[in-house]
Amino acid sequence: MALDAFCMAALAYELRRELLGGRVDKVYQPGRAEVVLALHAPSGNRRLLLCAEPGQARAHITYVNQENPAQPPVFCMLLRKHLAAGRLIDIQQPDGERILTFLFDCQNELGDTVRRHLRLEAMGSQTNLMLTDESDRVLACTRRVEGDLAAGKRAVMPGLFYRPPEPHPGLPPLLRRELEFRGKDPEGEAPRLWEAVEAGEYTPILLVEDGRPKDFSFLPILQYGPKVESRPYPDFGHLLDDFYAQKGGDQRAKQRGGELYRAVKSLLERVERKVANQSRELAQARDREGLRVRGDLIMSNLYQLRKGMSGARLENYYDPAGGALEVALDPLLTPQQNAAKYYKDYAKAKTAEAALTAQIAKGEADRAYLGSVLESVLLAEGERDLQDIREELESEGWLRRQKNAKKVMKAVSKPLEFTTSRGFKVMVGKNNTQNDRLTTKLAGKEDLWFHVQKLHGAHVILFLDGQDPDPQSVLEAAQLAAWYSQGREGAKVPVDYTPAKYVKKPHGAKPGMVVYTTYQTLMVEPKRLTEGAPPLL
Repeated sequence: MALDAFCMAALAYELRRELLGGRVDKVYQPGRAEVVLALHAPSGNRRLLLCAEPGQARAHITYVNQENPAQPPVFCMLLRKHLAAGRLIDIQQPDGERILTFLFDCQNELGDTVRRHLRLEAMGSQTNLMLTDESDRVLACTRRVEGDLAAGKRAVMPGLFYRPPEPHPGLPPLLRRELEFRGKDPEGEAPRLWEAVEAGEYTPILLVEDGRPKDFSFLPILQYGPKVESRPYPDFGHLLDDFYAQKGGDQRAKQRGGELYRAVKSLLERVERKVANQSRELAQARDREGLRVRGDLIMSNLYQLRKGMSGARLENYYDPAGGALEVALDPLLTPQQNAAKYYKDYAKAKTAEAALTAQIAKGEADRAYLGSVLESVLLAEGERDLQDIREELESEGWLRRQKNAKKVMKAVSKPLEFTTSRGFKVMVGKNNTQNDRLTTKLAGKEDLWFHVQKLHGAHVILFLDGQDPDPQSVLEAAQLAAWYSQGREGAKVPVDYTPAKYVKKPHGAKPGMVVYTTYQTLMVEPKRLTEGAPPLL
């Protein structure tokens, strides 16, 4: 869902409580329209996420680490220039609007204190994030908009003065339906709710249906009945981290690695077509016995056949019922040559069966491998992960190495790392290279290895450090294995786990491919835990 004005007011309350007085330490831009400000605030070090992606617009404290591009975008560089060491003095929201303005006191090149406004407009397809100066002149924005005076459409461009959008008063549809469901007048109840939210009297609620996030609100939602759970959260920061990690993760991954995703998808579809064609040819090769029979019948009836015939109906002495068989003939060949052709086709089909069987087995292995690579693209969290996948595909011969590509310093991507509620470390491989390293290099013999059953997914290691695993940590590691797999959309997913000593990589196996024995299976609900900290279960 889009962030409504009531939830934005609740966010503004949380952000004022946690961030006011904080100084900007660092600025990152992990996405095209996604900015993270690291602040030293009175409440401690905090990371403020500002996202101006349509359908995902939001501003909240985030607890999820995101990888940043090696080369910061221009918008990020401008924010660093203007907001470096700036102090956050206020957070404002126009009444009933989905707009937040962050006011910073900063210093210019001369050392004078100047005011900067970082403004997020969460307005559907018109969503934007912009920086303006003390006179409200636009210095930078994530989305440039050409104005149209005749149509009353405002322009948003660097150098122009900021003009707020047309007001959009009105209750969010979800809230209106909820108030009507409770038998209350929406218009009469709205002012009281607004005052309550601004005073911090609200409860962040995640709506969960069939184990998947459906929506969120600032109060329990009863209109859906028992089929939708209202799950409370301590704050909107943790709620939105979880909601967008589960709801929009695949979409964002496809946007980040779109070109690579399409390339791998095309390779996978090509392999699937090839395997399908070979399977049809194999079925025909296995039905070759009829070719030999026709050759034998021609040789047994040479006396009644002659060159120029296009076919003959011959008694089939192989048929227990004693029936006849129509045998096609090439009129340009003699009967002996027609028989020789049938025998030759029979021999070719016999040879083809062995060759096709081997080729199909290879094709199935390629299909499984490319499927795992496609899943790795979805798990990629930045250019480092995508670069690992590209290099893997190049080394395996699937992609051609670019001769004129610029040489860049190789940055080693790392697996995801989590901590269970009992304090055990869990690592999750994001691609085949990381999976191999986790399983064959980093995992100890007694550490537990997890993988979703019969689907593509990450290798997950629960590091025990010589201790016995507790059931809760095993469950949480299994939930991670289910989440970082093709099974993440399922309500319950089977996950196999076993000590790493029972997991082997066969000689010559493709990256990420292993075999394992002596395992147990858990049926779990896929969950993404909070990175580097105990999960919110």
